[in-house]
Amino acid sequence: MFLFRYRDKQLQIKLNANRQVVGTLRGFDQFMNLVIDNTVEVNGNEKNEIGMVVIRGNSVVTIEALEPVARPQA
Repeated sequence: MFLFRYRDKQLQIKLNANRQVVGTLRGFDQFMNLVIDNTVEVNGNEKNEIGMVVIRGNSVVTIEALEPVARPQA
């Protein structure tokens, strides 16, 4: 699964209902449920630190890496 490259990287995750979080990917499963550590919920200029969370895969809209990620091997 492509998410292995993003493990232990800081990500920005956009969720449905115009929600957005930033945190470090610690784990995931086949349904794209994500375990995110050091999570910060971003709402405009307001930031709320919420710690470690599990995000259901069906609520994820986009995932963006905020740091370099290794390219896949050919």
